Amino acid sequence: VQLQASGGGLVQAGGSLRLSCAGAGTILSRNSIGWYRQAPGKTREMVAFITSGGTPNYYDSAKGRFTISKDNLKNTVYLQLNRLTPDDTAVYYCNTFPSAGRPFGQGTQVTVSS
Repeated sequence: VQLQASGGGLVQAGGSLRLSCAGAGTILSRNSIGWYRQAPGKTREMVAFITSGGTPNYYDSAKGRFTISKDNLKNTVYLQLNRLTPDDTAVYYCNTFPSAGRPFGQGTQVTVSS
């Protein structure tokens, strides 16, 4: 598995979590890496991505609340989730951006209680 997401959990509304995406080999240095999420009964959606050079990009659901970053020494991309709401409940995945047919891993579950 070249990309492994972790860090999910159960948190109350208004709380925070930090998700990690550990990359193998040179995948982070060669690709933009994105965070995606899929809520129950909904299609997978884009949350944010960071370019190989470290430029962050956010989609509407993440703007103002989430922060994407990367640590090249640790070969890890992070997604800091703040001011969480129950609508953020989903399985969060990391993958290259675009995913270009690369399979998604198991993801990490984020559950926000009201």
